[in-house]
Amino acid sequence: MATETKPQESEVMADTPIVAGVATQVPAARAGKAPERGPRRDNRGRGGERRGGRPGRGGDERRSEFAQKLIGIRRVARVMAGGRRFNFSVAIVIGDKKGRVGVGLGKAADTALAIDKATRAAKRAMITLKLSKNKSLPYNVSAKFCASEVEIRPAPGRGLVAGSSVRTVLELGGVSDVTAKIISRSHNPVNNARAALEALRQLSK
Repeated sequence: MATETKPQESEVMADTPIVAGVATQVPAARAGKAPERGPRRDNRGRGGERRGGRPGRGGDERRSEFAQKLIGIRRVARVMAGGRRFNFSVAIVIGDKKGRVGVGLGKAADTALAIDKATRAAKRAMITLKLSKNKSLPYNVSAKFCASEVEIRPAPGRGLVAGSSVRTVLELGGVSDVTAKIISRSHNPVNNARAALEALRQLSK
């Protein structure tokens, strides 16, 4: 009677293990071989831009034409039935240093959102100044806002002489060769900036 000989382990292929006496093919991934993949699909459209994505840093992102500077940021509280609710109040001055300037105030629960609101408010309140050839004022102007009172005088050849937030308003508005003086004793930067803006409004186009 013929005896059935079993194949030795050395004779069995590594890719074909024996399961219940039947040799089965092992997938290439389990055998340690990388599976063959099709051609890679690129999501980039014409010109190397990704479809449906934002343009990269090298794209045509437009920078804002206005320079901005914070003149005040504080945390305010509102008392409710369940306790206090805190928000942020931001005052900002924006201008293009070419005769356009504005002051805005924004409040929100987040600082970034408050800055965005203040920027939009400053753009709405922006004025265009009528300056002389040397970017100075044609005559003296003064104004009062709340407890702040500001007077601005032309001073040829002296540059920009001002303090507090009044200097920020004049600098971002592109005004030079002037002397600004805060007549009142108020140290509120927001009111001082708005008083300066009201004084410059007399020169708006």
